[in-house]
Amino acid sequence: MTPSATSEETKPARRPPRSGPAGHARPAGGGSAGGGGVRRLTTVDARILEGVAVGTSTVQLAASLYLSRQGIEYRVGLLMRRFQAANRPALVSRAHSLGVLSVGAWPPRVLPEFLES
Repeated sequence: MTPSATSEETKPARRPPRSGPAGHARPAGGGSAGGGGVRRLTTVDARILEGVAVGTSTVQLAASLYLSRQGIEYRVGLLMRRFQAANRPALVSRAHSLGVLSVGAWPPRVLPEFLES
């Protein structure tokens, strides 16, 4: 190490958080889509996730759900945090792999067992 190295340069790199603890979007029981380990989505969050999955723009989602553009962006950010996704395509991929979105149908829909009662 050179004398010019700062303490910032000598710190180990941070790891991204692991998924799995309660409260994170991960099915219980090794990947089954039974909905046991995944927190339920509100109706609005489910509609936003479905809209993101089909490629609907933020402005179109805002108009159809009677929300502001900033409200949609806020909720998409919450969904990305909940599903531990870095961007919208990763959000859709994660939701699909967890079994939250329907398979073999277009447009994709959030399955009823993942909706709040």
